Amino acid sequence: MVLFCFMFRLENIRLNFAQRPIFDGIDLFIGQNDKIGLVGKNGAGKTTLFKVITSDQGTDEGRVSKPKEYQVGYLPQELAFNSNLSVKDEVSKAFEVTILLEKKMEEISKQLAERDDYESSEYLDLAEELNKISTQLGIYDVDSQDQQIELVLLGLGFEPNEFSKPLSEFSGGWQMRVALAKILLQKPDLLLLDEPTNHLDIESIQWLEEYLKNYAGAVVLISHDRLFLDNVTNRTVELLNGSLFDYNAPYSRFVELRKDVIEKQIEAKKNQDREIKQTEELINKFRAKANKAAFAQSLIKKLDKMERIEIDDQDDSSMDFRFQPAPRAGKVVVKGENLSKAYGNKQVFKGLNFEILRGQKVALIGKNGVGKTTMTKAIAGETRYEGDCELGYNVDVGYYTQNQSDELPPDLTALEVIENEAVGDYRKKVRSLLGAFMFSGDDVFKKVKVLSGGEKARLALCKLMLHQYNFLILDEPTNHLDMKSKDVLKQALMAYDGTLLVVSHDRDFLEGLADPVIEMHNSSITTFPGTISEFLERKKSQSIKEYEHVKSQSKSKEKKVSGISEKEKWQLKKRLGALEKEIEKTEKMISELEAKEIDHADSEKIQLHLFALTQARNKLDKKMEEWEKVTLKLEEQQ
Repeated sequence: MVLFCFMFRLENIRLNFAQRPIFDGIDLFIGQNDKIGLVGKNGAGKTTLFKVITSDQGTDEGRVSKPKEYQVGYLPQELAFNSNLSVKDEVSKAFEVTILLEKKMEEISKQLAERDDYESSEYLDLAEELNKISTQLGIYDVDSQDQQIELVLLGLGFEPNEFSKPLSEFSGGWQMRVALAKILLQKPDLLLLDEPTNHLDIESIQWLEEYLKNYAGAVVLISHDRLFLDNVTNRTVELLNGSLFDYNAPYSRFVELRKDVIEKQIEAKKNQDREIKQTEELINKFRAKANKAAFAQSLIKKLDKMERIEIDDQDDSSMDFRFQPAPRAGKVVVKGENLSKAYGNKQVFKGLNFEILRGQKVALIGKNGVGKTTMTKAIAGETRYEGDCELGYNVDVGYYTQNQSDELPPDLTALEVIENEAVGDYRKKVRSLLGAFMFSGDDVFKKVKVLSGGEKARLALCKLMLHQYNFLILDEPTNHLDMKSKDVLKQALMAYDGTLLVVSHDRDFLEGLADPVIEMHNSSITTFPGTISEFLERKKSQSIKEYEHVKSQSKSKEKKVSGISEKEKWQLKKRLGALEKEIEKTEKMISELEAKEIDHADSEKIQLHLFALTQARNKLDKKMEEWEKVTLKLEEQQ
């Protein structure tokens, strides 16, 4: 990373797609430490703006300005991996630039050792370039690259035994985590992250929040996770109808400020319209009178010069619906005993016991991969399992799957999907129902296969509300929904009088909706009375991972070695090995510098030589100090 005080700038950017203005002369300035949330409804052009910044998308007009060495890292929503490398080896490619720098540093050091033209400008240029490379490598902290890789992978949810596994064995969501890890470790001057929380669980989202808050560069986020934006960003930019609205505030505060601005604009326009009307009445009154003609003309000039107040564009479109009343079910809605599921030799979960009662709204959380989706499928009767999972008396399940694109018929139109599902009086209200889910005009004739992710999600919700289910199972229902749609869905679920089981990593969506919280592990389930925030606060943890570590200590479920876990001991040993290599490399560099002959009559050469030697010795001291601490800690465990 090469940090610049100079801003990244977009100036007067104009872009049209099929006669529709995407950007209508927008300007954007990104400072060195800006943490920006880029918001706007689906289709507003947020991803397109990212592509303009990365030069993957051209513009009709305008200019993009950035320093020559400025680095931009971009994480798209979807990314296809084709790698046979292990997880760690793939992530290590983030440091390719440092490998090149180290190689160049060795070449220059060799040239300097072989040359004796100490007074030449070429020698001094090489020495200056060596210093610059050394400074850059210091920023990347190359001596702790293995440790950096491991910390980021652990933060994003990988276990140590997974570092060496081929990337091809992991799902698309976990591969996206690898892509995110690489970008974070590259430390670009500007990070562009498009929906980075889509493939993360709550634990990893909380880790990423802390990482981005402390990131020594600029960050621009596209996200529909309100709490994530509030915790990371210090500035919000809204893209609406081709224009940008920029506020120095995180998202929730931005919403309040934006509302206040619009209200003031409306009031000011009312006052101005009143003044214009009164002025026009005076003009009409005095225009025909000879002795008042000059006065009338002055009023006309006043109107011509008046700058008319315009109210900023607003996006008021949102869903509008309520779930149907739920028929009464038995007290126990679903009960699982010794519930287990395996795919071949892979055990997804084993021996789960749980019970959900009538009227409860339950949040099901846990790390990705523990089997939350598989458990919902088992409850909904969508997959086979071992053990018992019984629905209670008169329970009728409505199941919203995570991947709606696989569940909706691709060749039917939105109208046909709802017409085929509607019965009774609803058959007469199909167009109105679709309108409540933001399908208006010709939108209803779009085929499912051409709908966006957000449109498919809204269509699936519309389909779900046609039936009087008394037990809703929703697996990541907020995926692809914008902020307003999520708020409407949350309000509808809060008003729903049936039973709810919802899988979600969106803490803001769960807060105030779900109580209790069920945390799922591979072989156990724990129920916590209270909300998601109470659950996290009660455990005095910023992440579920930290909480799991505390719990395992208290219950002695993880093998301990004199106060530290096997996992911690493994990390210490890895760090010790890396330190020994770094110390050996630094000692060799010092020996070479000490053996180099320097013309003692040239003060500038002496200063350069002493600077390089001092840097190397300071580095050795720090590494030796860390080596002693790690060694002592390991010896204490013997």
